Amino acid sequence: MTASGPIRSGFVETEDDGTVIRTGPVEDPSKEAVFYDGALVPGFVNAHCHVELSYMKGLFRKGTGMAGFIDQINALRDTQSPSQKLRALREAMDSMWAQGVDAMADISNCADSFAVKAAHPLYTRTFLEVFGTEPEDCPAVMASVTALAGKARSFGLDAAPTPHACYTMSPELLREASAAGLRSGFLSYHSEESPEEDEMIRFGRGKMWDNRKAARMSTPPVTGGSSLSYFLDQLEMVVPLPVEGHVLLVHECCMDAAGACAAQAALKHPFVALCPCSNLFIHNALPPVEMMRREGLTLCVGTDSLSSNDELDMVRELYCLQEHFPEVPLEELLEWACRNGARFLGKEDVLGSFAPGSKAGVVLIDHLQDGRLTAESHSRRL
Repeated sequence: MTASGPIRSGFVETEDDGTVIRTGPVEDPSKEAVFYDGALVPGFVNAHCHVELSYMKGLFRKGTGMAGFIDQINALRDTQSPSQKLRALREAMDSMWAQGVDAMADISNCADSFAVKAAHPLYTRTFLEVFGTEPEDCPAVMASVTALAGKARSFGLDAAPTPHACYTMSPELLREASAAGLRSGFLSYHSEESPEEDEMIRFGRGKMWDNRKAARMSTPPVTGGSSLSYFLDQLEMVVPLPVEGHVLLVHECCMDAAGACAAQAALKHPFVALCPCSNLFIHNALPPVEMMRREGLTLCVGTDSLSSNDELDMVRELYCLQEHFPEVPLEELLEWACRNGARFLGKEDVLGSFAPGSKAGVVLIDHLQDGRLTAESHSRRL
């Protein structure tokens, strides 16, 4: 992928440090140092991951819905030792790097991943996710995440608070965490991930509502509208609209056209992270990609975590999207997985494309057929 689109039988020339010098069509393959059968693409940007949960691989039942998934998270979060957790997240990051991931928007709830991220060649912006359903807990939660952000920065990481989702936060905490995150210029937010979430906030009922009530947690206000609308309304209480900064709406399985328009009106730089394998894993649903394309939303691709996915493989995510939305060409899928993710992270000058002067990794995707991914397609860093 170049700034002007794909090149058939093309080449990428780089400096020793990976800086792209030029691209173009191969005029005489015999004169080239190496020739590959497949597609050469820039390094991927994993737009949504929870790498610290990598120790949970293979532990979860599929198809439980969000309420059942949350119950499993709570039951399994501390079932392995610190050394086991550290080994799993290091292996996950090494695997992503080998498969060609240059950068990641990663969610952290603690400091477990900081040292590994700081020493790793894969660039990470860390979103320090906060929870707290009781309004009176808001000051203590914000004090704790502010301290955690300071620790992350002591490792040299780009990190700031971010809200989790409507169903795990009081309105007060949602506003405070959003304001803190936007001061960094970046925000990541789980939005409309499941019908259970939407039913909870629209009507005050359903499995998610029952789950929160059974746990004796306060629930968000019942608005009669979507959870995305609720989020945008909370943002308007703390910052002027349209919101400056890059805001990533993660999942959006229940977004409709009105929601897409509302997001684009309220946010100057809205992005949507698609995590299709995770969505199928948890509740066998997918986001309305056709509508999102039609409405002109900027789409990115993420893997989510190994608690809700069998692997952290960007090509598997793209293949999943291709199989369910065959009208989307591979060129566009790669745009989502490379350049758009880099744009969200504010790294488009150096990552996400083979523009001269960029330092995106060179990645080979093999086993293509007629310009499309196959079930055997894999990626590796060259």
